[in-house]
Amino acid sequence: MDVVPGSPDLDVVVVGSGPNGLVAAVTMAMAGRSVVVYEAAPTPGGGATTAELTEPGFHHDVCSAVHPLGLGSAAMRALPLEQHGLRWIQPPVPLAHVLDDRAVLLQRSVAETAAGLGVDGRAWARLMRPFTTVGIGLVDDLLAPLSFPRHPFAAARFGLSGVRSAAAVAGRFDEPDAAALLAGLAAHSFLPLDRVMTTGFGVVLGALAHLVGWPIPAGGSQAITDALISLLATHGGRVECDHRVTDLRELPPSRVVLADVAPIHLAAMAGDRLSERYRRRLRRFRHGPGVFKVDYALSEPVPWADPVVADAGTVHLGGSFHEVAAGEATMFAGRHAERPFVLVAQPSRFDPTRAPRGRHTLWAYSHVPARSTVDMTSRIDAQIERFAPGFADTVIVRHVRPPADIEAANANYVGGDITGGVTDWRQFVARPVLSRHPWRTPAAGLYLCSASTPPGGGVHGMCGFHAARLALRDPALR
Repeated sequence: MDVVPGSPDLDVVVVGSGPNGLVAAVTMAMAGRSVVVYEAAPTPGGGATTAELTEPGFHHDVCSAVHPLGLGSAAMRALPLEQHGLRWIQPPVPLAHVLDDRAVLLQRSVAETAAGLGVDGRAWARLMRPFTTVGIGLVDDLLAPLSFPRHPFAAARFGLSGVRSAAAVAGRFDEPDAAALLAGLAAHSFLPLDRVMTTGFGVVLGALAHLVGWPIPAGGSQAITDALISLLATHGGRVECDHRVTDLRELPPSRVVLADVAPIHLAAMAGDRLSERYRRRLRRFRHGPGVFKVDYALSEPVPWADPVVADAGTVHLGGSFHEVAAGEATMFAGRHAERPFVLVAQPSRFDPTRAPRGRHTLWAYSHVPARSTVDMTSRIDAQIERFAPGFADTVIVRHVRPPADIEAANANYVGGDITGGVTDWRQFVARPVLSRHPWRTPAAGLYLCSASTPPGGGVHGMCGFHAARLALRDPALR
């Protein structure tokens, strides 16, 4: 977007109030810039929202629920969100991966986790060694713009394993438990587990559990949004909801625009302010698989066959490494697994504000092909029942959200893709285009700050942070 002549009064407009848009706005406001955020939805927050989806008093996270990167990213750690009402709750166990006759636990401690993995404990500790040596600084390196890392030797050690497929690295384990644990972590990539870099996804998530835990926000993910908006207001910024932007010419004059939108939508909004060549590149950006989500209101806690699962904030359901891998490969090929990998969160076990006294909420989804129209409810139910016999008897009501509904609620989730785009090696280096500064567009004063830019999906705010830091150097703001 060309800078509006005549020195506009407003410094920055942000389009979209997801975590990246809000972190971009806060970064700008804390630097003394005047900021307004426009949000199409009636409530702000994008993927970090909470609502009564089933019955009154049952508070469900609409998209994101568990936030290792809420404490693990440099952008979020640097903000005084606790002073604005955000309170983190750490479940006793970050993650349980459930097999047919037992659960494998990812504990806060590497040593505790390793002890539970028997003969493979030493191999697990070696996999996590770069992070145990450097700590959160290595996470910062991995989420930073492309540059020479501050911890080059640890980054190199991580890269030797991280660049490999989870299927290849699972071969170093002698027993099924560690391999299954890695499978569930790596499956957060939405890629088949024989693809390169899937180990990297798994190791980063596992390391975050050891470094900062997998916390949930008290009251739901909306608390993250509310804290960011409160901090923004403290520095003079504001958010306007029910304000859909389809053309950047609809915006008030400003020196800079940051767009927390999908690349295809930026191409449409900006029109001929972007070159046709750049718009073609945005339109070629590849979105990934979608999700099929079910939220449950329960009469009692989930009756897990292995009672240790009750202490886990997050639960992975899919069985052995080979079962998870087969399900994800089937999904990525455009089909639907009969026994899908299911991701579950049980926040009301640790946060009594989520449900009426004695009642509970459960959050679950499976990966499905983009724009899938297949109803996965019975398959998700069956996977939970498989590991928690009697679960069906606890269900009061379900709220089902297929990919089309997910995209309708948040246009950034194209085809139900909640990650902002395929996370394979090509879009790791070109997200959304190959550039040293992929947040900057060819149009003066226009920046992209959504999860379709580095470092990608997750409630970490780093895409917005990087875009805002780059925009603060824009001549229009000097």
